[in-house]
Amino acid sequence: MKKTIWSVFLAIALAAGVLAQESPTTAKAARVRIIQGPEIELAKENLTIIRWTTNNPGGSPVHYGVVHYGTDPKDLSQTAKNPIRLNPDRPSVLFRVRMDDLKPRTTYYYTVDSMEATGEGDGVKSTVKQFTTP
Repeated sequence: MKKTIWSVFLAIALAAGVLAQESPTTAKAARVRIIQGPEIELAKENLTIIRWTTNNPGGSPVHYGVVHYGTDPKDLSQTAKNPIRLNPDRPSVLFRVRMDDLKPRTTYYYTVDSMEATGEGDGVKSTVKQFTTP
């Protein structure tokens, strides 16, 4: 009986957002820009982590760092993304995205951008960069 009451309480609390620690939506930045990077944080034969920093884009609390990549600089059709939670008290955001299943000793080209959880872009995109896996 106790387990059933607890399950009902938990379901109601979660539905009402009582137990969730959802950050509030903050004012969107007038312009989002990359202030550092993008750069390679880690490169291995089959994975690479790209990182970059932007001013805080604001908006919804959940954002995604997105890397568009491929072996042809004119065809960046592969995508990797990683969710983050914005801290409204910080002026900048560090994005880190891991790309898996890469081929060894292969040159890849990439651009980075970011977006809200809704899929709406932050209006920032890097120039095309490149790296070669070991």
